[in-house]
Formats: sequence, structure tokens, C-alpha cells
Amino acid sequence: MEIGKKLKELRLQNDLTLRDLASRSELTKGFLSQVERGQTTPSIATLEDILEALGSNLSDFFREEEETQIVFPTQDFFVDEQEHYTIEWIVPNAQKNQMEPIILTLHSHRKSQVISSYQGQEFGYVLKGSVTIVQEGGRKYKVKAQETFYMDGSKSHYLYNHGAGDAKILWITTPPVF
Repeated sequence: MEIGKKLKELRLQNDLTLRDLASRSELTKGFLSQVERGQTTPSIATLEDILEALGSNLSDFFREEEETQIVFPTQDFFVDEQEHYTIEWIVPNAQKNQMEPIILTLHSHRKSQVISSYQGQEFGYVLKGSVTIVQEGGRKYKVKAQETFYMDGSKSHYLYNHGAGDAKILWITTPPVF
């Protein structure tokens, strides 16, 4: 860890000049400049004083935050090919997140798995083809390519591809149910 660099970032986040920080910490501007440039290292007591002036403490300052993955290349996808459809889990281990996105490729005249009723919401975007949402009780909604659907999960339902070719849907649930 580069202490000086991290101190400078913290100082700038607090919109303080070196002069402001020097005044608050009762240290010289020159000393603080040397610390930020890595030319000198403060004692633990001095570092505590600087951090106090920046509204922080040793524990928070040295806490290493685990970097979370934000971008997921296609080689990270998990593909599950079934007879009637293919599911691509496009965010690995998404079941631990608040929402779960998949890409569903639904073969012609086939249906997806049935999603039992649950407390949550779903969003879908039909990338290719068209599908029918079939809800418990027989209610049906047709969704074409470039159209979206958004619904709660209070009724069991599934998607049916009534077209001659494959349909492809970006389907997102919260909480994860796939």
C-alpha cells in the first residue's frame, strides 16, 4: 500500500489543500507534501493525527476492500443446454446478488421452465423472435422482438415460443429464481 498516495486521495476527497490539512493536523505543509510523494513515512502517532484531521482512523485507512468484478466476458458465462431451451448465466454466481440475469434461447414451439410464484419481480427483453408469457389461470401476453415485459412473480408462469425459429430473451429476476 502506498500510504502517501492514499492520504492524498483522502485529502482530495475532503476538498482540502495541503495548507488546510497542515493547519488541521498541526504539521507542516512541507512534511505532508513529502509524505504524499512517498519521500518520508510518518510515525503511527503522526499518521493517526493526519487521519483524524481527514475524518478517518487507522482501521478504516488500512482496510482493504475486496474488488468486485464488474465486467463479465463471454468466457465467464455458464451455458446449460436443454432439449427445449438453452440458458446462459451471464453473471457468474448471480444467485448471491439481488438480481439474476440470464439469456434464454427458446427453441421453436417450445416452452421455458415454469417459474413458480414468488415474491419478486421480472424484466425481460426479447432480443430475437417472439414469445408468449403464459400465466397461471391462462392469461397470455405476446411479446415481440425489441419489446420488453415487466411483471411481479405472484403468479406461476412460463414463456412459450410460438415462432418458426429460435427466440432469444434477456430475462432478469429479483431475487434470483433460475
